[in-house]
Amino acid sequence: MKAILLHAHGSSENLYLGEIEQPVINDHEILVKVKATALNRADILQREGKYPPPPGASKVIGLEMAGEVVVIGEKVTRWQVGDRVCGLLAGGGYAELVSIHEELALEIPDNLSYQEAAALPEVFLTAFQSVKWIANLQKKETILIHAGASGVGTAAIQLAQLLDAKQIIVTASKGKHATCLALGAHHAIDYKSENFAERVMELTEGKGANVVIDFLMAAYFQKNLTALAMDGRMVMLATMGGLKASEVNLLNMLRKRLQITGSTLRSRELSYKIGLTNAFKNQVWEHFSTGKLKPVIDSVFDWKNVQLAHQKMERNENAGKIILEVS
Repeated sequence: MKAILLHAHGSSENLYLGEIEQPVINDHEILVKVKATALNRADILQREGKYPPPPGASKVIGLEMAGEVVVIGEKVTRWQVGDRVCGLLAGGGYAELVSIHEELALEIPDNLSYQEAAALPEVFLTAFQSVKWIANLQKKETILIHAGASGVGTAAIQLAQLLDAKQIIVTASKGKHATCLALGAHHAIDYKSENFAERVMELTEGKGANVVIDFLMAAYFQKNLTALAMDGRMVMLATMGGLKASEVNLLNMLRKRLQITGSTLRSRELSYKIGLTNAFKNQVWEHFSTGKLKPVIDSVFDWKNVQLAHQKMERNENAGKIILEVS
């Protein structure tokens, strides 16, 4: 089968369209002909050699896909050949064919295209895990979402609105504020020119945010402690702002009784991913059929132009998902 491969770890110029053996499915897996996949920050890290796939996962880049079932395992009961599915992967999305456990696949709503469906699994499952499963955002609480115009950010805004949050506050560059506000954010803070911790305290009348979803880690750690409310919960999902924070005053962790959780999804065991996917399907998935929730797509590239797609993400130009159409 065709797949996007790497000459060597490094820049996007090392990506190329080549040939590789197709996956072999087990009894509980389905084989899907991929119609579209999507970019994630993890793809860039894997390309650079900084984020290897978990043991047993495909070495091909790509954490999500949408496509058509072409083969089913002997013990598969949920799917038939020809079904339209999308799903979260541990790897392998940049390929013509991919294997996925039947419990991790989601039926694509009739109103969504393959390109739209490919924009959903990674960001919405990550956002659902963070906002609902870990932080347990409650009705009428305030949430601060960093990188509000990113894929996970746009998903988190919509889920927070679905959960009836009192205030949804995001950080984003000024040019991306309109995207965030249109999705349901109440306030957008320009992280380049404003102190987000001070703004959050102003917007909440000194109470702070009950939940913070963070991707910057070290760079924002001190200000996040300031911005959190009493009994606040912070979920840290990435290290885009560095790994080491110097001279951090941790007093607020005790004084405010804060809960800080680091989380990943790709390396989780299969049983966890199945549980998360089923909860997401039961609590959230129907809202994509009604249009209450929607994919946010920045741009669509033919997968032959994968280098250009990676370069666009590296320049932080996208608001929403960058899609690769598998042709």
